[in-house]
Amino acid sequence: MTDERATGPLAVLRPLSSPRTWQATFHVVAGMFLAASTGTVLWLVGVLWWAAVASLVEGPTGHRLLAVVYVVVAVLSPLALPPFAWLFSALQRERFRALLGVDIAAPKRDPGTGWHRIYQPWSVGTTWRQLAYHLLAPLLGGLGGVIVVFCWSALPLAALWAERVSGVGHGLWFGGATALLLAAPWVARGIAGIDTAVARRLLGRSHAEELAERVESLALSRADLVEAADSERRRIERDLHDGVQQRLVSLAMNLGMARAAFADRPSEILGVVAAAHDEATAALAELRDFVRGLHPAVLNDRGLDAALSGIVARAPLPVKLHVDVVPRCSPSVEAIAYFAVSEALTNIAKHANASRAEVVAERAGDRLIITITDDGRGGASVTGAGTGLRGLAQRAAAVDGSLTVMSPPGGPTTVTVYLRCE
Repeated sequence: MTDERATGPLAVLRPLSSPRTWQATFHVVAGMFLAASTGTVLWLVGVLWWAAVASLVEGPTGHRLLAVVYVVVAVLSPLALPPFAWLFSALQRERFRALLGVDIAAPKRDPGTGWHRIYQPWSVGTTWRQLAYHLLAPLLGGLGGVIVVFCWSALPLAALWAERVSGVGHGLWFGGATALLLAAPWVARGIAGIDTAVARRLLGRSHAEELAERVESLALSRADLVEAADSERRRIERDLHDGVQQRLVSLAMNLGMARAAFADRPSEILGVVAAAHDEATAALAELRDFVRGLHPAVLNDRGLDAALSGIVARAPLPVKLHVDVVPRCSPSVEAIAYFAVSEALTNIAKHANASRAEVVAERAGDRLIITITDDGRGGASVTGAGTGLRGLAQRAAAVDGSLTVMSPPGGPTTVTVYLRCE
C-alpha cells in the first residue's frame, strides 16, 4: 500500500499513484457523465411542462386536441419527476458504493394506495431532498468533473501548446501545468469528499428516519429478548416439573412408606424418618410454588382467565375477579400480566392492610388493561421501598407498556397496567 506520509523528494509524487486518488478521480468523472444524463432528463421534463403551461396560458392554436395534449403534459410532467429522481438516486448511491466503497442507505418509501400514490411523493421531504441533489449534480459532478479532468490533462495540453510559447513564458506554461497535475489528486479527493457529504445529507436517510429505524430495531430486539426470557422460563419450569419435582415426589412417597413401616420401631428412628418425610414434603411444596411462579402451565393451557383465577383462589383476602380478554394476547404478554397480578396481590397482603381487593383484566383493541384495586391504607408508589411496584413497572416497560399508581394516604389504591397485546 502506498505510504503518502513518507518524506523525501518523491513524496509529492506519491499521491499521483495512490489508489485513493484514482478512486476519487473515477468517481468524479463518472459523476460528471451521470450528472449530464440527470440534467438532460430534468431539463427536458421542465421544458415540456413549461411549454405546455405557456401554450395553455396563451391559448392553444390549431386542432382542438392540442389543448388536451397540453393539459395531459402539464399534469403528468411533474408526476414523472419523483420516479426519475428515485431512479437516478439509486444510480448515484451505486456509484458511491462501487467507486468509493461508501454505503448510503436508501430512504424508505411509502408507495401508498389510490390517489395517495399520486400525490404522496410530493408530500414527503425525501423527494425534495433527492431532487435538490440532482439539481446540484451538474455543479458537483459536471463542473467538478471538468476541473478534475483539466488538472489531470494540464501537462499534456501544455505539451501540445508548447510550440506557441517561447522564452520565459514557456517555463511558466510548463510550471503551471505541472502544479495543476500535482494538485489533481487533492482536487479529486476534495470534490469527492464534498460530493459524499452532500449525498449523505440529500440521498440518504434523514436524521429522523435513522432515529425511527433505530427505535424500531431496538423495539424488535427488546421483543426478542422478552420472548427469549419467556421461553427460557418455560424450559426451566418444564425441566423442574419433569425432573426434580418427580424425584422429590418419589422421595416423599418412599419416606412416607418408611414412616408407616417403622411405626413400631424406637421413637428415635421414627422421629428421624418422620422429620425427613416432613422436610421432603415441605421441599416439594416449595418447589411447586417456585415452578408455578416461573411460568404456570395453566396459563398456556387455559389462558389468562384460568391462571388469574388460581391466583385469586390462593390470595389471603377476598378478591373479586373479572376477565374479558378475547382474543388472547401473545404468550409473553400474558405471562407479564399474570406476574403483575400475582405481585400486586402479594404487595396488598403484605403492606396494604386491606380487607378486600378487585382485579379487572380487559382487552381494548390491541391493548390489555389490568386494574388492581384494594381498600387498604394507601400511600403506595412506584419509587417506594419494598413495594415491588418498580419491578411491575419494569416488566410492563419491557413490552412497551406502562404502569400507573393512584394511592392517596388512607386509600384506596388503584394500580393500572397497560400492555400491548402483540
